[in-house]
Parts: sequence; structure tokens; C-alpha cells
Amino acid sequence: MSNTDPVALTAALVQCPSVTPEEGGALGVLQEALEAAGFTCTRVDRGKVSNLFARWGDKGHARTFGFNGHTDVVPLGNPDDWTMPPFGAEVKDGFLYGRGSTDMKSGVAAFAAAAIDFVRDTPPEGAVILTITGDEEGDAIDGTTALLDWMDANGEAMSACLVGEPTCPNHMGEMMKIGRRGSMTAWFKTEGVQGHSAYPHRANNPLNAMARLMDRLGSHELDAGTDHFDASTLAILTIDTGNPATNVIPASCSGAVNIRFNDAHSGASLTEWLQGEAAKVDAEFGTTTTMTVKISGESFLTPPGPLSDLIGKAVEAEAGVMPELSTTGGTSDARFVKHHCPVVEFGLVGKTMHQVDERVEVAQIGQLKSIYTRILKDYFA
Repeated sequence: MSNTDPVALTAALVQCPSVTPEEGGALGVLQEALEAAGFTCTRVDRGKVSNLFARWGDKGHARTFGFNGHTDVVPLGNPDDWTMPPFGAEVKDGFLYGRGSTDMKSGVAAFAAAAIDFVRDTPPEGAVILTITGDEEGDAIDGTTALLDWMDANGEAMSACLVGEPTCPNHMGEMMKIGRRGSMTAWFKTEGVQGHSAYPHRANNPLNAMARLMDRLGSHELDAGTDHFDASTLAILTIDTGNPATNVIPASCSGAVNIRFNDAHSGASLTEWLQGEAAKVDAEFGTTTTMTVKISGESFLTPPGPLSDLIGKAVEAEAGVMPELSTTGGTSDARFVKHHCPVVEFGLVGKTMHQVDERVEVAQIGQLKSIYTRILKDYFA
């Protein structure tokens, strides 16, 4: 029986300084290991981003299981705050330390190790695909989207996909993600008339309008939640004038909000609502407000069914717990994969991701490999 060590592979990846969008050698480490096991690997680089596509088995097979993940990591913050080398992959008290150890080099190592041993020991009737990007923590423009574009152009397809992001809040196996909320940010600029603060009637203070707009948005209940999603949320991010003077009413000010929305909304419907609220405030105050919107991702749901059942049974068999089906958290690259095939996310505990002294429990890496291995065996059984 093959026994690819996911802990050693995690350490090798953590030692690569792949702060987004730098590749740092991480994809090279994976490509070498995968090609040695018979995977056909293709670098799908776009812009300044490096990506890796790997396939074992016949192209275009009707049963093709895919894994998706990323090797890029967030910046360190202040390096002096780290008590362990951020790219050292040192093990202490049962934990492997380093940037990306949790998010998500251990997950990538676990599914790569599982896939390598699976195709060596029990070559399946079908294909196994790994799509690994270096642009999940960055703009996410030339990462998984580039891989999916390349796959579409080259006749490559996954029947189902598991994204190996950390999904468990506190203990191994407690949660999988069957969907994610949408995310969008809106920036407002309100124009008034500048004037002397002693003569406010000769000016038109845009701050009054902006304060009213932010209050209207922040106090509005978007919804009460849906069958698989919590209530949507709106957070006021900033109100800025850049006005250093105490005797001047500014000519303009700006503000911004971020919305995390469920499947009761779309980016377009929320954009229309925001524009309507801004227009009402302008009509009340005689101001002019312009708005810019960035939609990072729409909400999506993979309904409970064969894929979530497959993963849940494997987790229960290996970890002794049936994971909760959840749509909580921020965005992930599953928001792109969902256009290609059914997708579910499952990974280890994510308590320390993005933190100083990020670390992963060593035992969980092997456990995660075992779960991924069982998923492959059950899928191709």
C-alpha cells in the first residue's frame, strides 16, 4: 500500500513563501509529486498568477472527481509578532506552525496525498482532477477562474468537486459548506455645496445626507433568512470627508458598505435597492450621490443530495461525527466552481487561519487525508 505522508507534504508547502500572488515554489512541489504518480500536469498561468491543473485517468470520462484548493497565503503582518518562523513549518506540541498551514496548504497536501495513493493502489474507472491556484487570497481574477476557462477550452470537466478549505469551527468533522453567501461592496460619494460653518444656510452639507443614507441602510432588515441561509447582513465600513478645518462645511464626503447576502437576493437586486435609497436621500437633501459597486460573488447553494451525502458518510466513518450542512462564512473559490459542477467544501479546523503563529494540529492532517481517501473510494465504488 502506498503511504504518501501528508504532513511532510504540508511542511514542504509551508516552507514555500507563496504570499499572494507569488508562487514561491509551492506548485512545483505538488507537480513533482503528482507527476511521479502518473498525473498529467499543466501549468495554467494567467497574468501574474500561477495555477496548476492535474489529471489522472482518461480525459472526458463521465465519472471524474475533482479537488480544488490554493497555495497562496495572506501576508505575515508584523514578522516580529511571530514566535515561530512563519515559513519554518516547525512542529511543536503537536502543531505544525507557519503561514498557510491551516489556510490551506494542509488541505491541499491532504487531498494530493489521498489522490496519489488512491490511483496507485486502486486505479479507478474514471478520472481524478486537481485544480490548484495561487490567487485565492488575492483578487481571484486569474486563479480558479483561469483554470475553469482553460478546462472549458480544452474539453476538461469535473463531475463533482470538493474544495478543501477549512470548514470546521472547533473540532474535526463538525461542518461542511454546501453554499456561500454573496458578497458585495458599495462606495458612495455625495456632493453638496461648500461653505462657512458659521453660515450653514449658505451651504449644503453633504455629511447630513450621508449620515441619513448610512442610517437608512444600516437600520434596514434585508431579510429574516432562508431555508439554508442565515439573514443577510449589511455593515457600514466608513464615512470620510478628509476635512481638517473646523470652520468649513465640506463640498463632498464618501461612505462605503459591505453586504453579505443569501439566496433571497442577487447582486443586481441589491444594487437597485442601494441606488433607490441614495436617490431618496438626494431628493430630501438636494445633494448628488454617485455609487460604485463591486460584486465579489453571488450567493449559491448545492442542495443536499448525493455529493453532500457522500462527504458526510466519509466524515462520519473517519471522524465519528456527521457534519452540519452550513452556508456560513466568507467567500471561497467554490463560488466559481459552482458554475462548472456540483461543489461542496470540507476541510479541517480553521481557528488560526490568517493569524500570527498560524498552526495546524498534525494529527488532523492525517485524518483529513483518510477522509478524502474514503470519499474517493466511495465515489468510484
